[in-house]
Amino acid sequence: MSSELLDALTLLEKEKGISRDVIIEAIEAALVSAYRRNFNQAQNVRIDLNLGNGTMRVFARKEVVDEVFDPRLEISVEDAQRINPNYHVEDVVEMEVTPKDFGRIAAQTAKQVVTQRVREAERGIIYSEFIDREEDIMTGIVQRTDPKFIYVSLGKIEAILPANEQMPNEHYQPHDRIKVFITKVEKTTKGPQIFVSRTHPGLLKRLFEIEVPEIYDGTVEIKSVAREAGDRSKISVHSDNEEVDPVGSCVGPKGTRVQAVVNELKGEKIDIVKWAADPVVFVANALSPSKVLDVIVNEEDKATTVVVPDYQLSLAIGKRGQNARLAAKLTGWKIDIKSEKEARDSGIYPRDETLLSFDNDEYEDEEYGNDADFDFQDELLEEKE
Repeated sequence: MSSELLDALTLLEKEKGISRDVIIEAIEAALVSAYRRNFNQAQNVRIDLNLGNGTMRVFARKEVVDEVFDPRLEISVEDAQRINPNYHVEDVVEMEVTPKDFGRIAAQTAKQVVTQRVREAERGIIYSEFIDREEDIMTGIVQRTDPKFIYVSLGKIEAILPANEQMPNEHYQPHDRIKVFITKVEKTTKGPQIFVSRTHPGLLKRLFEIEVPEIYDGTVEIKSVAREAGDRSKISVHSDNEEVDPVGSCVGPKGTRVQAVVNELKGEKIDIVKWAADPVVFVANALSPSKVLDVIVNEEDKATTVVVPDYQLSLAIGKRGQNARLAAKLTGWKIDIKSEKEARDSGIYPRDETLLSFDNDEYEDEEYGNDADFDFQDELLEEKE
């Protein structure tokens, strides 16, 4: 029996990652519960479990007192000193009370308690593992779907992908492999519950960390992300190293790095712009691919008025205002876009002070081709039509 028990404990420790001490503690608690339920509910007992020879002994614990009120919990000084003359008041005397058929009853009663403790310990290990991965990206396998959720296997546990966290241009089938962003890890009565997302801006950030070594090692930093999942996103990047081109690092040779992210997001268009501390430059960059003539800043309201060429007004605003909306999210500034003619008529353009020269064409040259400028020409044609 002892060798079988030791083998079982070793197997649990290896397969489930649960320490032997946790399992032994669960067994002892189960044996105490079994004894109280079947023999003496009120008695205070201790279990001595000897794994070496496979024996189980039950000891009743009684406090030494001058006058006994409850013989199940107390023992008189005289009786205690008959056992050992060194006992005094407030000491605890232990006496063996192991029943003859305790082994059979204990095994039956303890089985359920031990199973529960092992399950709780296993859940605790899973929770500890995944709480550290909150706001991280993982690859999972779609298990099943229903109208509210998609259930994604992450190995040891199944995560929940709610309908509002699913990309509208994606359809999932069982056994599909997908990358998901862990948004929340909760402890529940049924064990850890993990919520994941495909629409969270953090997913885009983590995907670029995977594809761009300069972001992973900290040379290039993603300053902000604005995303309308499944359609279009913008990210701003910055590097303290003047020799490193942050936008070029993210685009990659002939757009290979950004294209890998686009492919993972099923064709979602991605604009990569250079971050700047100066809101004038940053807002102008964020409105890429539109040309910008001037940016007028209202620091008090954290608002800007942007002047663009007449023929690029629709491109600057974007479909249903998408380009301007994403630029505002990316920069944190309110953006009001005006055409050059409208700005001249209202007298706000040109200004007396020297205007900055904005250049949004830096990554639209032959080296990166159309890979770095996803369908901007097509969008402009649609807007003109």
